[in-house]
Amino acid sequence: MRFEPAGIDDNSEPAKDWHYRFRILKFARFLVPWNLKSTHAQAGDLAQLVGLRHKHIIFTLVPGGEIHTHRGMLKHDDLIGLPWGSQVFSHQGSPFFLLQPALGDLLIDLPRNTQILYPKDIGYILVTMGIGPGQRVLEAGTGSGSMTIALAYAVGPQGRVISYEARPEIQNLARKNLERVGLQERVEFKLRDIAVGFDETDVDAFFLDVINPYDYIAQVRQALKPGGFFCGLVPTFNQAARLLGALRLNKFAFLEVCEILLRYYKAEPARLRPTDRMVAHTGFLIFARRVEISDEIRARELLKETGAIGLEDIQAQADVSD
Repeated sequence: MRFEPAGIDDNSEPAKDWHYRFRILKFARFLVPWNLKSTHAQAGDLAQLVGLRHKHIIFTLVPGGEIHTHRGMLKHDDLIGLPWGSQVFSHQGSPFFLLQPALGDLLIDLPRNTQILYPKDIGYILVTMGIGPGQRVLEAGTGSGSMTIALAYAVGPQGRVISYEARPEIQNLARKNLERVGLQERVEFKLRDIAVGFDETDVDAFFLDVINPYDYIAQVRQALKPGGFFCGLVPTFNQAARLLGALRLNKFAFLEVCEILLRYYKAEPARLRPTDRMVAHTGFLIFARRVEISDEIRARELLKETGAIGLEDIQAQADVSD
């Protein structure tokens, strides 16, 4: 589902609190409540009200609390105990559905001071890099923390995410966002210029989201375990080409470049067709894996198929042989 934040009267009391829909959410201690098998809303649960035109608000259910929207007020006590999926009404009679929010709902609503990754990209990254429970994952370029949250969610309570950021004001917002969803215990933040390298070695996967990722691939290789996964995000063709070159120079293989385009369709059986808008290019995703390549024994055909060498390398080798 696609959601838009619920509109708030700028003169209302809730609007005076920065990023209103997180005023209550920030008191949530754990992400777990919206994954429990509970069938009814309980005090302390993260909840989501979805109203007309998919406007939505995410908050934590607190006994005695109230949630104010531009379509009226609802009391938390009237919501606690209801089955998830119930239709509820504000004091003005406006309808809402009471639901448990998904991870994507939280990511879209994050306060931000940088461009965030969208769920369409995040999901593909997690699956392609095989991110799962108990893993150690390095991230460089924390930004507002949307990818950090997704990684922390994926590695579980036994896993660890280490996130490097060079700008303290950016890192501080990411810390607050992690606290808002209760995942801060799974993440270690480090404030550092990554040109000097990373403290960690043998990590399972590495996500790199900086302006000049091609300048740090040697450091990335030192941090990754043999066979470990890499993903970089860049917005332009030129950056993608330079990153591919740096990966080859540092003995990475299984190179892939893609972009994720998301198109919605009108969910009407009699009029099934694409909607007028789509979520198109948000960046190029470059995937690779750290491999061991011997300079003495080079199976050029396999190296070419996995992207470890390109046509220019094969031609250069042929010229030497001639």
